[in-house]
Amino acid sequence: MRLPCARRPAGARVRTSGRPSACAGGLGAFLTSARALVLPLTLAATPAGAIPRFEEVRAAHRPSDSRLLSRHGEPLQMQRTDTRVRRLGWVPLETLSPALLHAIVLSEDQRFWQHSGIDWAGVARASWANTWNRKTQGASTLTMQLAGLLDDDLARPAGGRSIGQKIGQAYTATQLEQRWTKAQILEAYLNSVPLRGELVGVEALSQTLFRKHASGLDVHEAAITAALVRAPNASAARVAERACDVLRAQQLPCTGLPERTQAAFQRSGTAALGESLAPHLARLAFSRAAPSDTRDSPPPAELRSTLDARLQRLALAALREQLGALSGRQVEDGAIVVLDNRSGEVLAWVGSSGPDFSSAAQVDGVLARRQPGSTLKPFVYQLALEQRLLTAASHLDDAPTQINTGGGLYVPQNYDRRFRGWVSVREALAGSLNIPAVRAHSLLPPEALLQRLNALGLQLSHTGGYYGQALALGSAEVTLLGLSNAYRALANGGQHTPARWLLEPDTAASRRAGEGRSPAARPSTPGVDTPRAAASFIVADILADNTARASTFGLDSVLALPGWAAVKTGTSKDMRDNWCIGFSTRYTVGARAGAGPLCRPAWCAWPPNPAPHPTPHPTARPAAAEVNGLWPAPSRTAACLPWTRTSPRPRSAW
Repeated sequence: MRLPCARRPAGARVRTSGRPSACAGGLGAFLTSARALVLPLTLAATPAGAIPRFEEVRAAHRPSDSRLLSRHGEPLQMQRTDTRVRRLGWVPLETLSPALLHAIVLSEDQRFWQHSGIDWAGVARASWANTWNRKTQGASTLTMQLAGLLDDDLARPAGGRSIGQKIGQAYTATQLEQRWTKAQILEAYLNSVPLRGELVGVEALSQTLFRKHASGLDVHEAAITAALVRAPNASAARVAERACDVLRAQQLPCTGLPERTQAAFQRSGTAALGESLAPHLARLAFSRAAPSDTRDSPPPAELRSTLDARLQRLALAALREQLGALSGRQVEDGAIVVLDNRSGEVLAWVGSSGPDFSSAAQVDGVLARRQPGSTLKPFVYQLALEQRLLTAASHLDDAPTQINTGGGLYVPQNYDRRFRGWVSVREALAGSLNIPAVRAHSLLPPEALLQRLNALGLQLSHTGGYYGQALALGSAEVTLLGLSNAYRALANGGQHTPARWLLEPDTAASRRAGEGRSPAARPSTPGVDTPRAAASFIVADILADNTARASTFGLDSVLALPGWAAVKTGTSKDMRDNWCIGFSTRYTVGARAGAGPLCRPAWCAWPPNPAPHPTPHPTARPAAAEVNGLWPAPSRTAACLPWTRTSPRPRSAW
C-alpha cells in the first residue's frame, strides 16, 4: 500500500530548493512514509502547550558568574557563584562571529535554514548508513538538539534515547520551528549547548579556551568550537582532526590547527574577561548574599557596591606604583581601603596588589588580621584626654622604664632607640614615641582601651590583661577595614557607625549579605558637642600638625601633605607590616604593606581633598571645648600654641 504525500501544515514556509518532489518515488516514498508514521505518533505522545517562549528561555538563563557593579553601575568584577557549571551571560546572535555561525551550521545541520525541525533527507541517509555500516550516523538537527537541551526528559542519557524520547524530541522540534524564528533557535542553541568539561555555551568556551569574546572568533577557532559540539571531551588531536574537516568543507587550509588546539586546551580554568578591579570585595559580597541552596534560589546575578570605579582604579594604581618603587626591598603586597567620612560607604577596596606583584594575591589584605603597631596610639590619647587625665600640653617622660607584668619585665623602646626626656602629649603622639604612649596607657583603667577599641568595631579576641601595656603599641591584631573605620570615627567627633559596601535595596540578597544599605540607613553626624568629640578634635589636630612631628619625621617628610589631613603611621612588632591611616575632610584612607619596610605609604600619595564636601571640617572646634578646659583662651593664637588647659601650669604625668 502506498501512502499519500503528507500535506504541508497551515502557515508553514514554502521553499523552492530546485529538487524533485519527495513524493516522486524511491527516496521520496520513504520520506513520505516516515512523515506519515512519525507525525501522528508525535502528536499523540507529547502534550500541547509545553513549548516555552524564546523570551522565557532567555530570561531563565542563569550565568555561573555574577557581576559586582560600582555605585554608578559600572562593572567592576566578575565573581564565580556557581561551581557546578561554567555559563556566562546570554549572547545575542547578531554579536557572534559569522565564522562561528557558518562552522556550526556546516558541521551540525547543513539544511538548518531549509527544514522545519526534522531533516527528512538526513533521516534517510542516517537510516541507510546505519543499516549497511557498523558506525552509526545520527540525523539530529540543531532544533532537535535544542529540544533536548530545553527539556530534561528529552536529554540524551548515557545509553542513548528511547523511541519515545526520539519521538518527543522530533515533535518538540517541529513545535519550536512553528513558534520560534530560525535566528532564535540558533541563538538559544549556541547559548545552551554543553561543550568541553564544565563549559556551557559558546561564550564560556570562547573566553576560557581562546581568551576572547565569541564575537571575535576566527575561522580556525570557529572550526575548533564546532568540533567540540560533536565531541566535547575528545583529545586535542581528535578535535583538531574534526576541526580540519570543517575547514576543508569551506575549502580553507588547516595549517597550524593542531598546535592552536593544544594551546587552547591548556587555557582551561581562566577567569571571565573584563576588568578585575575588586576581586576580594566581590568574593565577600557574593559569599554573604548567596543562599545556602543555589538550586532552589540562585545567587544574585549582580550586586551594586558602594565603590567608586575611578577611586578604585586610582587606589590600585597608587598601590602598584609604590610597590614597583620598592621592588628591590622585598615588598610584594599591600592593601588600601577608602571610606566616605559622612556615610561610612567604602569607596575603594584593594585587597592585594594582584598576581603580577604578589605570590598570595588571593589573600584579602583589607580583612587580614595583622598587628597595627603605633596606629593604636591615637585612641590611647583620645581616652586620656576625654577622661581629663591629660591635655595636649601635658608632659610625659620619654625615658627608659621597666613595667612588671605576669610574664616578667616589659621594657618598651622607641623605634629609633633614642630617648627625648620630658615631651608634651602633642609631640609624643605626633612623633609616635612609644614610651610616652605606654605611660599614658597606664593612667587608664585596665580594660578601658580594650573596651574602646571593641566599641569601634576592632573585635579583639582577648582581655586587656592578656595584651597588657603592649596594647598601646599595637600588639593586638586588627583588620585594615576595622582600623580605618575607627579613624573615621575620629573624623566624625568620636561617633562610630559600621562601614558599608553594598548599595542594594532591602532585598533578600542584601539581607543575607548583612551589609546592604537599607533606605533607613543615615550617615553619621560629626562634631557633636561631647567630651569625646573634643578629645577627637585634639587628636585629629595633633595628627595633622607637621611641626609637632618634625623631631621624628622632619619638616619635609612624606607625611607633610598639601591641604589638611590627619595621618598616623605604624609598624608591626616583627617589622613585617607598615601601616598608614589618615583622614581628610572627605575621606578616610588606610594603607598597609607587608613583607618589608614601606618608606612611602600609599596613602601619602593620595589627594586629601579632591572635591568639595558638605561635611564640616574636622578642625571645627566643638562648643564644649572651653567648658571642659581643653582649649586655649580665645585670645591665644591657636595656630602657634598647643591646645592646653587655661591653668598656668601644664599637668605632667610620671
